[in-house]
Amino acid sequence: MKAVHIIEARGVPLDRSDVDTDQIIPSDWLKRVERTGFGRGLFSEWRDDPAFVLNQPEYQGAEILIGGARFGTGSSREHAVWALMDYGFTAVVASSFGDIFKNNSSKQGLVTVEVSPSALDELLALVRETPSTIITIDVAQGTIEVAEHDWRSDFSLSPMTRERLLNGWDDIGLSLRHDADIARYEAGVDIRRPSLAGLFDAEGRALQSSH
Repeated sequence: MKAVHIIEARGVPLDRSDVDTDQIIPSDWLKRVERTGFGRGLFSEWRDDPAFVLNQPEYQGAEILIGGARFGTGSSREHAVWALMDYGFTAVVASSFGDIFKNNSSKQGLVTVEVSPSALDELLALVRETPSTIITIDVAQGTIEVAEHDWRSDFSLSPMTRERLLNGWDDIGLSLRHDADIARYEAGVDIRRPSLAGLFDAEGRALQSSH
């Protein structure tokens, strides 16, 4: 995944609480075998409404989704994060998140910015009043601000999540940090070491011995 340091973008005011993963990406979209293309299904049941905020021209191209409390609750589907990122969002701001959604986001590079309810209300008001408002998120410093309105709030990330985002480490990237150690270990493995190889078939059934 790509490293994330600073995000400077416009926001979309999705002022709804308890937005769960089934609302983010309905289950009909889970039949896809590819990992791309989920952006078309993002909030698909709401996007049929012309008045829905994502259909408003003034918010087209915005990269920061501003939600409400308990964003991303529900099932553990990673597709919710894929859909948000495929649509073009790089961060979600809310006053609280579903734990599994928050964990999935950190592994894909989607920044979750958790602020107080009062700070969230202030940010929503700024973006509604001026859709062109530029929001700056600093992952290293843990700050979100709107400089033109002298507005700022802090947010916290776990040390591991911050390192993941700043370095662009997904789970494979974390493993590759130890590539040299893994190679040294494999080079020193004695091939004569006792092994169960050849004793079981691909389905785990014991093979008949010829002895």
